[in-house]
Amino acid sequence: MKPSENTAKPLSRAERKALLLAELEQQRVDILVDSEYLQQAALPLDRSWQSFKLPLYAAGGIAAFSLMRHPGSAMAAGRKALAGYMLFKKLKLLAKMAT
Repeated sequence: MKPSENTAKPLSRAERKALLLAELEQQRVDILVDSEYLQQAALPLDRSWQSFKLPLYAAGGIAAFSLMRHPGSAMAAGRKALAGYMLFKKLKLLAKMAT
């Protein structure tokens, strides 16, 4: 510790509260500025996303309707995907052991 720190007058509770509130207000301002910057940076991406939104919603609706009518096909596709993933893991392990 520095000798000058011991001689400094401690802040009162009201002064500490005022300092903390000022710090919080500055943090709020920083967050507002950063959020505005982020919105401006993401604006081109948001505009291009809007052109894909409707076709993706339509494709999702068609897929959901199809799954609702034939749930067995989804289960079969899930089993095949799981089997493919497990086969990939085993082949990866085999390749690691071979080298």
